[in-house]
Amino acid sequence: MMVTMAHGSGGEETEKLIREIFAARFDNPWLSGLEDAAAVPGSQRLAMTTDSFVVRPLEFPGGDLGKLAVCGTVNDLLMRGAVPKYLTAGWILEAGTDLALLERIAASMADTAAEAGVQIVAGDTKVVENVHEDGGIVINTAGVGFLREDLEVSASRIRPGDQVILSGTLGDHHAAIQSARMRLDNDICSDVALLTEPVSIMLGAGIRVHAMRDVTRGGLATILNEFARDAHLTIKLEQETIPVSPAVRNLCGILGLDPLTMGNEGKFIAVVDPADAEQALELIRGTSCGQQAAVIGKLTEWVDTDVILHTSLGGTRVVAPLTGEGLPRIC
Repeated sequence: MMVTMAHGSGGEETEKLIREIFAARFDNPWLSGLEDAAAVPGSQRLAMTTDSFVVRPLEFPGGDLGKLAVCGTVNDLLMRGAVPKYLTAGWILEAGTDLALLERIAASMADTAAEAGVQIVAGDTKVVENVHEDGGIVINTAGVGFLREDLEVSASRIRPGDQVILSGTLGDHHAAIQSARMRLDNDICSDVALLTEPVSIMLGAGIRVHAMRDVTRGGLATILNEFARDAHLTIKLEQETIPVSPAVRNLCGILGLDPLTMGNEGKFIAVVDPADAEQALELIRGTSCGQQAAVIGKLTEWVDTDVILHTSLGGTRVVAPLTGEGLPRIC
């Protein structure tokens, strides 16, 4: 069966779609009443975020749109030091979308939310005329997390001497999506994953984390330029310490891609106090998604540019943020 325009009419077909596909998988006390808004327990300090996910193909090596939507939203909350609690999910469905595919993506979203310890407490569906021959799905999310009163994780706290830790290899998600769209035969899988474990372990151990950012669109180069500008400092990177898998490096060589501007969905940057860098690195490497973590650079007083890379050949170059469109759309 396929999604039809009737599924977006607000009538019987819409109710059936909501109850049988979404409510059945996201069931919890706050959602089950299917009210116009969810009333949930709160906190004095909240972190809030929103995101939209438009990637194609909807299922790709290592993940799918549903898993991506939860990981992307939860990880954004984690990067502020928040404990993620609630999500909303707005679904825009093209007529002609296979209902079996929609069920798989909804099930994956529910499984990932359960793994993250968050509840999907509100949602919406709209059906639009098909743009793609085989239909399509777009998911918009909002996320809410609780913040400790004594914790502030922000680029405004970055200081000279701080160490920059990257939690793993660059470019995996970008390379997986590019390969899937070009139908390239390789073993590259997306790194889409929840970052709950390494972040919670670091913060629980009292690591002085000054700033964090997940390495998604724009890649490492863009994120570090944003940090440097916000802090009015320079970031000096060491090329030899930046992890990139051989498969991704080979793909970059063939397609002319730069791992520094490629996106991930399961990696993050942590800027930490230099006295805590060694312990932080050890803690991250002890987690399932951080085994290849590395200290890749440090913050210094501003020296005429934002991000400088010391190359493996002994030279230096300026690292600029991504400009133009970083094809393909990775989230």
